[in-house]
Amino acid sequence: MFLKAGLMSLTLLVASRLLGLARESALAAAFGTSALADVAVLMVSLPDLLTGLFAAGALSYVLLPHWAGLDARQTAQVQRTVALWLMGAGVALLLAMVVLRAPLAGLLLPGLSEGSAASARTGLVWAALALPAALLAALWSTRLQHERDFTGLYGASLVINAVVIAAIAAVGLAAAGPEAVMLLGAGLVLASVARLIWLRWRLARVHGPAPAGRSPAAGELASGAADGQTPGWPAASVWLWAALAVGLPLALPFAARSIASLQGEGQLATFGYAWKLVELPQVLAIQLVATLALPAISRAQAAGDTAVLAAAVRQALALAFVLGVAAQAALMVAGPALADLLFGWGRITPSALREVGRWASIGSWCLPPMALLAVAAAVLAARRKMAPLVLGWAAALLVLLWAAQAAPDGRRLMALLALLTLAVAVVATVASGALQRGWLPWSALATATLAWSPVLLWSAMGGVAPMGGAGLLGGAIAAAAVLLLSLAGSEDLRAALRR
Repeated sequence: MFLKAGLMSLTLLVASRLLGLARESALAAAFGTSALADVAVLMVSLPDLLTGLFAAGALSYVLLPHWAGLDARQTAQVQRTVALWLMGAGVALLLAMVVLRAPLAGLLLPGLSEGSAASARTGLVWAALALPAALLAALWSTRLQHERDFTGLYGASLVINAVVIAAIAAVGLAAAGPEAVMLLGAGLVLASVARLIWLRWRLARVHGPAPAGRSPAAGELASGAADGQTPGWPAASVWLWAALAVGLPLALPFAARSIASLQGEGQLATFGYAWKLVELPQVLAIQLVATLALPAISRAQAAGDTAVLAAAVRQALALAFVLGVAAQAALMVAGPALADLLFGWGRITPSALREVGRWASIGSWCLPPMALLAVAAAVLAARRKMAPLVLGWAAALLVLLWAAQAAPDGRRLMALLALLTLAVAVVATVASGALQRGWLPWSALATATLAWSPVLLWSAMGGVAPMGGAGLLGGAIAAAAVLLLSLAGSEDLRAALRR
């Protein structure tokens, strides 16, 4: 189940995520931790971030279970209808962002001086122009996930990051100030279009020409009578819960990044670089498991096959948790060395570089609970019971906004994010039924924690993370110890890797 994506698609996934990290490294080299870096980081990340906040979760968690019961023609009809709705929403958001760019710049980058605010407003306009393409890309990516074309799915990230990096390089060589924002914005829009071209090509390869026939109207879908054959459309409440379930966890680091900006210019960029080190293993390992497991969990839930469902959930939890703990161990040991390797060149200052490493090491505590959350969310989506997850994340966001005002520095924000993520993970795991139904892979949880405990003890005793090659080697050894001991002690983990 977890390795059937094939060697090529897994290679593309790793390449795309590493290229995403290279994008942040290029931003650090070109802009350092200046006010312009804050603008560039926000502008480049905002279209996909807003798509994740408002749409991507609903598309994956609603359409994948819904499409599991449709034939190819019905699936294409639903896809066309959703595309029309997304384009309408994208244009409306574009216009709103352009009109409200001044107050939005003040809200998202509160630490900027008045002289830098003009560049922030320009950056928001370019981000708005890329938003409709990002929304449509999310829909087409969801269709590729449904068709299990993981090469196309992960290749899209490779395409957009490659074009954005080229734009950053051009900015670093040829522009500064307001001209840099204009050139980088144009590159962002071009990259968004290139990603759409890639996705459309992959969709044509997967299912050929679209089936003939008109798109069903919203009323027909709601009544389950599109051309007399299309099953009922998921209720609006299902879409809302799913969107919130994925959007709210993205809102937490997004809000924390803006809160960090209160400490002054460059702090948003510093927090963004540190969070990228946490986000990379989360996306590369944890979300990979959840992405590959969701179709299988959805099909088992739809078929009512409790044995297959239990095995899929248990194995996904085992693999995701072990990878999360291994990544945490690596970051706790090698965080500063990784920050130096990836961002220690160009215009970033040594003090900012040290902050990136320290903040990333603290943020690594988010990874194990993120592993539990990713799989629990897939189970709740398949069962269409997202309310507990949404309420947990909403409470976490309120606590973050309340507590962080008194302590907006990056280290405390990272620690607060880790505590809130753990609390929501407990809520989601209980709500998914994994605890009550015996789906938790206790052997994997225990062996991974045991293998990680020496790193925790070393850190608690005041161990200083080494720099350079020694730090990288230490992180690799810590991660390998977790993986090997867990593999030896967990049948669920071994079964996940065999399938």
